[in-house]
Amino acid sequence: MTPLRQRMIHELELHRKSPHTIEAYVTAMAQLARHYGRSPDAISVEEIRDFLHHLITVQKVAFSTCNQKLAGIQFFYHHVLGQEQFSLRVPAKRSGRLPEPLSRSEIAKLFEVTSNLKHRVLLMTVYGGGLRVSEVVCLHFQDIHSERMLIRVNQGKGRKDRYTLLSARLLEELRAYWRQYRPQQGWLFPGGNGKGSLSADAAKRIFYAAKERAGIVHGHGIHCLRHSFATHLMEAGVPLPTIQRLMGHASLNSTAKYLHVTSQHLDGIHSPLDLLRLPQDSDVLVPQDPGVPAPKDSGVPVPQDPSVPAPKDSGVPAPKDSGVPE
Repeated sequence: MTPLRQRMIHELELHRKSPHTIEAYVTAMAQLARHYGRSPDAISVEEIRDFLHHLITVQKVAFSTCNQKLAGIQFFYHHVLGQEQFSLRVPAKRSGRLPEPLSRSEIAKLFEVTSNLKHRVLLMTVYGGGLRVSEVVCLHFQDIHSERMLIRVNQGKGRKDRYTLLSARLLEELRAYWRQYRPQQGWLFPGGNGKGSLSADAAKRIFYAAKERAGIVHGHGIHCLRHSFATHLMEAGVPLPTIQRLMGHASLNSTAKYLHVTSQHLDGIHSPLDLLRLPQDSDVLVPQDPGVPAPKDSGVPVPQDPSVPAPKDSGVPAPKDSGVPE
């Protein structure tokens, strides 16, 4: 490890950054150094801007990935090198993509096709508590508060603790899971080798396999179960601030985005297309087939429409019979 990297990690720890943030920031600086083949303290501002432009236009990284690397670079030059006037003139930008939750029937199908009890309980815990994948793999058995019907999330995103819901159905599944597996070391979902907890990548693979078996083609990764948790609560009428606390959002704006994907605010609203009177089959005149004779006059007088005035007598006498045969 280079002295510069040691200084950066030391400064990040002084700022009480999470291990995940430390790893992400250090990785961003390592990627910048590899891109130019020299130490970051010898790279100019314009070169850093070109590097970010390369990430955006060539590698086409996600908005969140670019923002994370931008934050890591700024931290390094501000706090490690002490360049307080350092500015890249590159704004952080949030993606305009909306969450894509699954429907209740799709969630039920996802659990139905997952026969492995451990995998099913894992997915049910993510959905039932609205957890991030990094939170569910770090759960311990003592985090399940069955008497209060709560799940305690320790040191979630931003190193914040919170409580979320424990479903009665999930509690039954957890008890059956405990009787069958008897996990050791206190982890709710231990890793396959028996050492440590299940990795986040393994949890993601479990979700993708279940999603494929269920035939679900939309939605993204396992995080869409957390999106579904918030959306379904909102559709059930749970107040927005309550959902914010259950989700662990620092800002209510983060929770309010689910207003755009819930169907509750669209109930009773009809599309303008449904309000149009489209032509019906009975409104279309069927042309007379020339080979079919017209119906004969039945001799029954057709009643005169009272709204249409009768034709007036013109006063011209009808021609007399000339007596000449035709």
